[in-house]
Amino acid sequence: MSTSNVAYRPSAKVITISLLLALLAAAASTVAAVPDPQRAWANLLIVSNYLLGIGLGSALLVALLYATGASWSVALRRVPEAMTVLLILGAVGLVSVLLAYPSLYPWYNATGRQAESLSPFQSTWFTRPFFLLRSVGYLVVWIAFAFIIVRNSRCQDQSDSFSPTLWNRRVSGLFLAVFAVTCWLSSTDWLMSLEPKWSSTIFGVYNFAGIFLSTLAAVCVAVIGLYWAGPLRSVLTRDHLHDLGTLLFGFSSFWMYIWFSQYLLIWYVNNPEETVYYRQRMQGDWQSLTIWNLALNWALPFVVLLFRSAKRNSAILFLIAGAVLLGRWLDLYLLIVPSIGDGAPQLGIGEAGPALTALGLAVFAVAWSLGRASLVPTRDPLFGAGHAGPVQTAGAA
Repeated sequence: MSTSNVAYRPSAKVITISLLLALLAAAASTVAAVPDPQRAWANLLIVSNYLLGIGLGSALLVALLYATGASWSVALRRVPEAMTVLLILGAVGLVSVLLAYPSLYPWYNATGRQAESLSPFQSTWFTRPFFLLRSVGYLVVWIAFAFIIVRNSRCQDQSDSFSPTLWNRRVSGLFLAVFAVTCWLSSTDWLMSLEPKWSSTIFGVYNFAGIFLSTLAAVCVAVIGLYWAGPLRSVLTRDHLHDLGTLLFGFSSFWMYIWFSQYLLIWYVNNPEETVYYRQRMQGDWQSLTIWNLALNWALPFVVLLFRSAKRNSAILFLIAGAVLLGRWLDLYLLIVPSIGDGAPQLGIGEAGPALTALGLAVFAVAWSLGRASLVPTRDPLFGAGHAGPVQTAGAA
């Protein structure tokens, strides 16, 4: 297959299965929400942050690739570009929660001792109009940058001039600066403020680590899936797999480093206002989930991807990336649900329904987005430098 015109058209089977999965899971979620609406809204907040994180992380990854001139990734760049569409899905879910069920946040309509426990700054910062305005601002800025970067990338396919690529390098540099501030602030607003009495100066970095790690895992799953299905069979090389596996290994270790840094500082200082966060998550059934969180996001990728052969094996890398994606959901579950209630964790149709709905919608949206442009940006000025030819045998990849 020539790389001059690699097109992807999602099959009717993929579209049907993804939409049917989303529909059935949404119906099950609706039934499960009737007896416990707070649980349902909490799970919607989880999957909204999940999709939003992968969409935002994909925009960040593309911007980093442009800003650094990473030629190795050009042949695969359309995959994270397509994943930026998840920003819209995540934004819709998040805004729905913030508008329809703001009582998930304890500072909302706080009275009596709850209001007195808030600092003057918190009382101002978490006023509802200002909170909603900031939230919409983050989403609009992210979607606008993602749209501009993806549009310029696709414009390069129809242009003999390199101006779209040069513009993207400039826009990407600006986006990186904007991302650093908005990701930190949004992490504080949407996640850390679920426990307004608790704070961590490293929390924004921790959430960024989870966002970017899950994005790399999603890219691995999608790229390998497209290789197995055929569209990327003439494009993907062992070196591509090795680079993706190395990034997944590295950022898994970075995630663990930030997790341990936050935990160690709070444990060492032993301040009751800070230890309350970990005390709840280190007891009973929550402790088991915390251990699983560390295993899926770090221990498993670290042990397996230490080996060069594992990074270059598509089946192994696919499974490890899938485990990391499951770990990201569990990480968000541990960030959100214990902050809302004091009971034991509940894992059932109430959690599986929204997660499967998000999965079905995500597969449909990304498949649709992939079909809107050539799967390989062959007119990118760096394409020739990063394309070393296809993997020779299916088993080797």
